[in-house]
Amino acid sequence: MIYNFNLGIGWASSGVEYAQAYRARALRSLGLEAKFVFMDMFPKENIQHMTENIGFLDSEIIWLYTFFTDCKVAPVTYTLGQLEQTYGGRKFTFSREGKIAKYVFPGNNNFFTTYMVDESKDCVHRVEMVSNGCLIRKDYYTYCRVYSEYYAPLDQKAHLYQRRFFNEDGTVAYEEITDNDVVMYKFPDKLICSKEELVGYMVSRLNLTKDDVVIIDRSTGIGQAILQNSGDAKVGVVIHADHFSEASTDEEHILWNNFYEYTFTQHRHIDFYITATDAQNRLLREQFKRYADAEPYVATIPVGSLDKLRMPSKPRKKHSLITASRLASEKHVDWVIEAVAKAREQVPDLSLDIYGKGGEEARLQELIAKLGCGDFVRLCGQQKLDEVYQCYEAYLSGSTSEGFGLTLMEAIGSGLPIIGFDVRYGNQAFVDDGKNGYKIPVNDKMENKERIHKLSECIVRLFTEVHLEGFRQHSYEKAKSYLTEEVERQWMNTLEQMI
Repeated sequence: MIYNFNLGIGWASSGVEYAQAYRARALRSLGLEAKFVFMDMFPKENIQHMTENIGFLDSEIIWLYTFFTDCKVAPVTYTLGQLEQTYGGRKFTFSREGKIAKYVFPGNNNFFTTYMVDESKDCVHRVEMVSNGCLIRKDYYTYCRVYSEYYAPLDQKAHLYQRRFFNEDGTVAYEEITDNDVVMYKFPDKLICSKEELVGYMVSRLNLTKDDVVIIDRSTGIGQAILQNSGDAKVGVVIHADHFSEASTDEEHILWNNFYEYTFTQHRHIDFYITATDAQNRLLREQFKRYADAEPYVATIPVGSLDKLRMPSKPRKKHSLITASRLASEKHVDWVIEAVAKAREQVPDLSLDIYGKGGEEARLQELIAKLGCGDFVRLCGQQKLDEVYQCYEAYLSGSTSEGFGLTLMEAIGSGLPIIGFDVRYGNQAFVDDGKNGYKIPVNDKMENKERIHKLSECIVRLFTEVHLEGFRQHSYEKAKSYLTEEVERQWMNTLEQMI
């Protein structure tokens, strides 16, 4: 069994989760059994809805908090009718507006607010119970009640003090007693005094052997617990981002990225590391040798793959650009918008579609309004893009750090030239300057206005000076090394050496 450890997942997932989803498909295709283990709480969502959304199978998912119960990871199917049966004949009035229903019971200002999965169904995800004006409990459901949270008023707020996790038959599997960041877990036969210890207990319960492989995608807060309880299993670490701070590194000392520092310092207990590009592989091995006098096994395996090269079924929209990412500040989508608005002065029919969701969405919408470019710059939300890239003529990136760049890979797989900054590691892997796009030199002292100006210049050059078809063919040629069969071969080669 191959166990892949991560922290969270969301509707606007990061590249780590998408990389895991690609890996799940590759391992499935190779006939290798794999599980993907998530450690975070998801109080506002059912984890299954988010994992299914990016391509995981329910049978592949382990959630830390239901691991100790017999409840399975499953979609929400618990209904309002089932909920009402638990009321034991109590009288109530019922109202509903969209996804929210309300049950009001006579006396003591008692009411339940019920949150459905969507507006068209009666499937209940969460019920919040209020008595005498105070929130006292929240129940969470899939096909049965999975867990409950208990609250008490403190400082005029509802204070969470306990969670109970249930088995399918409603019996209590274990409890979490919590006081802000201090937690304790009460099992029938033991007490566990931290979440990290809970993670370790879970890993120990997997009963790992030499035939198992553990892959750590995120180690923050869980790395030590995993290593201490992995037994004879082979342990690997996937590097998803730039792994060190260049500004804080000199000939004698290196500052590792804090996401990887623990697993790097414990290299004697790590059987293999995986980078997404050869360039990062070479650099990491050089740094291990120089700063730790170590030569660990480092494999290069792209974190994604292409099932095929995608050709357009109709002419691409002329002078159209696409970008796709989480709408987060480090992606610098604002620079992309400003560059397109500036370039349109010379390319009058230029357009940009932005795909993705995230915390910057409102700010970006305000910027679009401020620049008056809403008729040619659109926020298109989170969508499946497999058959979308080939509708456009080029891809534009404002990111200054990409460990790999799944969207860059998908872009060249649809024959798109790419414009972006000459930064490690994605742009350098996918863009051959002047052949299938432009890599813009950049440094920390460069002002944002200059970055935007250079992006704009390259957009204009791409659409006014080059033979686009030649750029497209070069992208298609580079994409061939990322076809699924090639990535699967790399996974098999690495895992065969481990097991």
